[in-house]
Amino acid sequence: MNPAVPHTFFDFADLTERERYKILIGTVIPRPIALVTTLSKDGVPNAGPFSFFNVLTHDPAIVAIGVENYDDMRFKDTARNIRETGEFTVHIVDDALVSQMEICAIKFGPEVDELETAGLDTTPGKMVRSPRILSAPAALECRRHTTLQVGAAREIILGEVVGVYIRSDAVNPENMHIDQQLMDAVGRMGGNTYCRTRDQFDVKTLTKEQWEERQLTK
Repeated sequence: MNPAVPHTFFDFADLTERERYKILIGTVIPRPIALVTTLSKDGVPNAGPFSFFNVLTHDPAIVAIGVENYDDMRFKDTARNIRETGEFTVHIVDDALVSQMEICAIKFGPEVDELETAGLDTTPGKMVRSPRILSAPAALECRRHTTLQVGAAREIILGEVVGVYIRSDAVNPENMHIDQQLMDAVGRMGGNTYCRTRDQFDVKTLTKEQWEERQLTK
């Protein structure tokens, strides 16, 4: 067993909003990154990355993204577009996509097409109208399920995955196995730091009987 190490306790009630943010992004790591595309009601494309993101359940297939809007409670483009159209597409970000993803993170106005600015080729979605980024290793087409207002300028958007594109050389349609090395996804750490997922290892959960047998052989 690992020896005990000292720990420092933080009471979140005593911390500022910024301090809580720094603690959370520094400890909940690595976080997957959703590069989300949407269309406005007028058909203007938008793209933005979110690292407050994950899959919550498979039946129904639900993903969640945490969106921080403006302090005056105006919606950012992603939140507004999803409210107006009920659709969005989540793209998994790989190592090759990081630089273009960062361009999409720049706070452009709603009239700017981040996808065009970042040089990302797209095609219309199949189950939803939001564009699909062709170079992304996977794209999850989603319809809005629920929006949870969790603060004056913060909301959690739950989306039901209605279809997914996966790069063909990384998936075996017969057994649904996905080659995670070929996916080459990146994760978000604290601050400006990212990580790669190429260093992997397997751990298989034992059955109760296997665990008991192992204890007898110690």
